[in-house]
Amino acid sequence: MDTQPTIGRSKRWRLAPVNREKAASLFQGLRIHPTLCAILVQRGLETFDAARDFFRPQLGDLHSPWLMKDMDKAVSRVLQAMQTGEKILVFGDYDVDGTTSVACMYKFLSKQYSHVDFYIPHRYREGYGVSKAGIDFARDGGFSLIISLDCGIKSVSLIQYAKEIGIDFIVCDHHLPDEEIPAAVAILNPKQAGCLYPFKELCGCGVGFKLISALAEKLQLPPESAYQYLDLVATAIAADIVSMSGENRILAYYGLKKANENPNTGIRALSQLSGLITPIYINNLVFMIAPRVNAAGRMDEGRKAVQLFVSETVEEAMGWAEQLHADNSSRREADTTITEEALALIEGDETLINRLSTVLYQPHWHKGVVGIVASRLVDHYYRPTIVLTQSGDYVAGSARSVTGFNIYEAVHQCKDLLLGYGGHFYAAGMTLAPGNVEAFCKKFEEVVSNSIHPDLLIPEIVIDAEINFSDITPSFFRILQQFEPMGPDNLQPVFVTRRVLNTGYSKVVKEKHLRFSVRQNGVSISGIGFGMADKIDILTSGAPVDIVYRIDENEWNGQKNLQLRVIDVKLSES
Repeated sequence: MDTQPTIGRSKRWRLAPVNREKAASLFQGLRIHPTLCAILVQRGLETFDAARDFFRPQLGDLHSPWLMKDMDKAVSRVLQAMQTGEKILVFGDYDVDGTTSVACMYKFLSKQYSHVDFYIPHRYREGYGVSKAGIDFARDGGFSLIISLDCGIKSVSLIQYAKEIGIDFIVCDHHLPDEEIPAAVAILNPKQAGCLYPFKELCGCGVGFKLISALAEKLQLPPESAYQYLDLVATAIAADIVSMSGENRILAYYGLKKANENPNTGIRALSQLSGLITPIYINNLVFMIAPRVNAAGRMDEGRKAVQLFVSETVEEAMGWAEQLHADNSSRREADTTITEEALALIEGDETLINRLSTVLYQPHWHKGVVGIVASRLVDHYYRPTIVLTQSGDYVAGSARSVTGFNIYEAVHQCKDLLLGYGGHFYAAGMTLAPGNVEAFCKKFEEVVSNSIHPDLLIPEIVIDAEINFSDITPSFFRILQQFEPMGPDNLQPVFVTRRVLNTGYSKVVKEKHLRFSVRQNGVSISGIGFGMADKIDILTSGAPVDIVYRIDENEWNGQKNLQLRVIDVKLSES
C-alpha cells in the first residue's frame, strides 16, 4: 500500500454532478454565467427566488425566535429573575462559540439589569461544558439562575444537582441531545425532539442570539439591541464550522457587515494586532480571529476571551487582545514543536509508517494543542489519527478523522480500554490509564484496518465545474465573490481546466511553493500552489496538464489581478 505523505501524493478528483435542465432553467431567469447557475443548482438553489435570497440576504427573513420550543418559558424565567432581583450567571464553554455566546448574553443582560456575572470553566481543571465547580461558584455567590450557552444538553446529573440546591437552568445548546434531557426550566435547542424551529443548524451563539432577540422584543427594545452582537455571532458561525446556509448565511452576512463597519471592540483590537487591514471576510474570522480566541482556553484561561469581547473601550480590549495574541504565539510554538516531534516519531519507525492509523503518545506534549497536532498529522499522512499526552494521573488525547470515516465509532469500539470518551463523526476525545496506552494503540489500529475502505485513505477533491481560462473574467469573479460568506454547504467553488500548458515562466518559490504561469487556447493566467514544489517536473515536462484550483484576487503595488489558487495538477489524459 502507498504510505507516502499526502503532501505530493496523488489525490482522487471527483466532478460533482449537476442537473443540466434545472441549471438551464435558472439561467433563463438569472442571466449570469451558465457555470455559476449550475453551481447554484448543485447547492439546492434551483429557482430565481432562491437565488435572489442567496445573493441578497435579508434580516427580515430570520425566523421568529418564538418558534423555538421552550422560548416562552426561557423568556418568562429571565424576566421573573429581573423583576425579583435574582442574580443571573451566564455560563459558557471556553471555545469561540462558548465565549462569544457568553459575551453577547452578558452584554445584553447587563444593559438591562445589574445582577449579572459570567463564568467560563477552566479547560483542564473542570473540562468541557457545565461543571460542578461552576455550579458551586453560583451557589456560593447567591446566583439562582444559570443560563448555559453552547453546553448543557448532556449535563443531566449536574443540572439535577443544581436543581436540588435551588439553582434553575436555562440551557441554550446546539449539540445533539441524548434520550434523557436535563431537568432545566427551559431548553433551547433546535435539534431536540418536538422543536419545530425551521432551521436546525444554528451554533451555540446563534441559539443565544435567538433568546436575546425574544427578550428584546418582550422588553420592547428596538431590533438593533440584538443586531449589535451579529459580528460575534458571525465569528462563532465561522469558528464552529456549522452550515453556511439558510439562517446562518443571513446572520454571517450581516455579522461581517458589522465587523467591517462598526466592530465589537475585541474584534477591532484582534484585527489590529494580527495586521488585518483588508475588509474582514469569513476566512479572516476563521484563521486570524478564532485561533487567538481559542488560544486563551488552550494555553491559559478562556475567561480572558469574554473580557476581550465585553471591553467598553478599544484600549481595554487591546490589553486583553495582547494577552490572547501572546497565548496564540505560545500555542503556535507548541503546535510546531510537537508536530515536528510527531512526524519524526513516525518517519523513524517502519511499523508506524505502514499502519492505517496513527496513535502517538508523549507525556510531555501540551494538552492544549494535541487536537491541532492530530489535524496536522492527518494533513500529512491522511489517516485516522490520535495524539495522546499525560494529564495528571491519566492519559488524555484527541482524535481527528479523514473524510467519510466515523472516528467516534472507532474509539467507541475501544471503550473497554478507556476511562471516558466523547465526540462526533470527525473528532473525538478520550482519557485512559497510562498502562493501557500500548493496548489501545493496537486495538485502534485493528478497528481501523477492519473497517476503513481503502479509498478513504486517498484524499478526494470535489470539483464544482470544468471551465476554460476564457471564462475567468472580472464579471465572473464579481458574481463569485457574492457567494460570500462561504463555509460548509457553500464552500468556495473549485474548478478544473484541462489541457493547460506551461508558459515557460512557472517556477519554485521559497523552496516549497510553486508559482504557476499557464495558458490555454491563447489565454494566460498566473497562480500559486502552496506546498506544491514537488509538482514542478509535471508542469515543466512540456506535456499538457489538468489543474484544479479556486479563483482569488492578488493585490500587488495597488494593482489587483485575478489568479488561481492551485490545489492539484496532473498530466492530461491523451
